[in-house]
Amino acid sequence: MNEVPAKRSPLDAAPPEALFVLSGISQYIGAVIAVRLFEQLAPGPSAWFRVIGASLWLLAFSAGELRRNGRFTREQLRGAALFGVSTAFMNYTFYLAIDRLDLGKGVAIEFIGPITVAALTTRTKRNAGALALAALGVVVLSGIEIDNEPLGLLFIFLAAACWAAYIVVGARVAQYDRGVAGLGVGLAIGAVALAPFGVWQSGPAWTTPSLIALCFIVGFFSNAVAYGIDQFTLRRIPVRRFSVLLALLPVTATVFGFLFLDQTPSRTDLLGIALVLAGVVMQQRDTLPRESA
Repeated sequence: MNEVPAKRSPLDAAPPEALFVLSGISQYIGAVIAVRLFEQLAPGPSAWFRVIGASLWLLAFSAGELRRNGRFTREQLRGAALFGVSTAFMNYTFYLAIDRLDLGKGVAIEFIGPITVAALTTRTKRNAGALALAALGVVVLSGIEIDNEPLGLLFIFLAAACWAAYIVVGARVAQYDRGVAGLGVGLAIGAVALAPFGVWQSGPAWTTPSLIALCFIVGFFSNAVAYGIDQFTLRRIPVRRFSVLLALLPVTATVFGFLFLDQTPSRTDLLGIALVLAGVVMQQRDTLPRESA
């Protein structure tokens, strides 16, 4: 009996770099909307409603799959829960950070999470140099704001830790082959875990439904689309290369901040971002030959 070949999507033919650019554009369309949203709704509830909206989008997209196979194993449910909670708190701490820091600068500092994952999963002599460059870039960036925005730095470092967890747990969840259904269930659990923090200062949203609608739009771009692409990519490439390619995001964030938020990076900002990216390029040069072997 001949096997029916799996149906290929257009994403199958796309190089990982193109997928990362697409994911970054989607994420920061949402981030630009979110920064504007902070004028009317605090970052905490904005992040919470974003996660709720994203879970609803993903559950709606996967309704057919859930009807056919709505049963999750204990391992799948545990993985989805860990993914959802780490993602929810990554969004929450990131929003609290970019309310205080420029978008491009915040993403560059947050990138210490992925570069650490890349270094720990690729044990070579280049790791020390790559980490040193990335850490120096973070010091340059964080030193600019440390007197005025210590809370912004605290939140962005917490977001970096959550981002690292997102990558590690997300890679495991991607192998469960539950598609967007697993993401939707995980983010629903994450929304419940985030509720005690998100409810605080959420008053304006309950009397202005358009604010909740905007959060749901952000959830579509920044979570449903971007994280769906991430999960697809994680099934195609190793965690170490995924972490390295995330270097495209600080550049995307800086461009979006400059174009849409009037956040012009200073020379020192650009130096810090360049140092972070230099560390990533060092990882890239070391990682790709090992993967092709």
